[in-house]
Amino acid sequence: MTRWEHEKTLGGGGNWEFEYYLNNRTNSFVDNGVLHLQPTLTSDLIGEDQVRTGNLDIWGGSPADQCTSNAFYGCSRSAAGSGNVINPITSARVRTVNSFAFKYGRVQINAKLPKGDWIWPAIWMLPKDNAYGNWPASGEIDIVESRGNGMDCEAGGHNTFGSTLHWGPGWPYDPYEKAHADYKHPESLGDEFHVYELEWTKDHIKTFIDKKEVLNVDTT
Repeated sequence: MTRWEHEKTLGGGGNWEFEYYLNNRTNSFVDNGVLHLQPTLTSDLIGEDQVRTGNLDIWGGSPADQCTSNAFYGCSRSAAGSGNVINPITSARVRTVNSFAFKYGRVQINAKLPKGDWIWPAIWMLPKDNAYGNWPASGEIDIVESRGNGMDCEAGGHNTFGSTLHWGPGWPYDPYEKAHADYKHPESLGDEFHVYELEWTKDHIKTFIDKKEVLNVDTT
């Protein structure tokens, strides 16, 4: 808990995702040294009626349980009389923004990606300080973005992932296509653990899976 912080928000990851991130051992737990991130139904937590017609306020009353982001109505949602529903899925998202940051180095993650439609596993690196301005001006390094959908999914499934850099003066001018690469594995990435890696130097940013290079961007 001194290194990893749970995000607590209904705002998803900033793209109107339909999950509710919270600190709950049903959704995140360690077993035999392995961190598990597990989605569940919000109705199991607050009831189906509350999901469809109720209100959910997660502002919190102490530093330990405060909502971490109010963007996209992340700290309070209402389904009462609106025709909307409270986020139907609860899940977990953890970060180190308040405990650890670095420039240049190597990151290694030994992970087994999840299977299941609509699941979007991601390993992102965002800046601790927006030294060059708000997103994407200060950059974003996406080591892994995948999908839990089946391997026959046209947009890609749990045998594929992408690595991407985001930058630019504003969100309409993010030329991420120039720093993006896709990887397709012959089998599901959810069957076995694989090592996902970032190598960041003053000259380049590279990503790998099991030592196989995926993305290589010259930063000189």
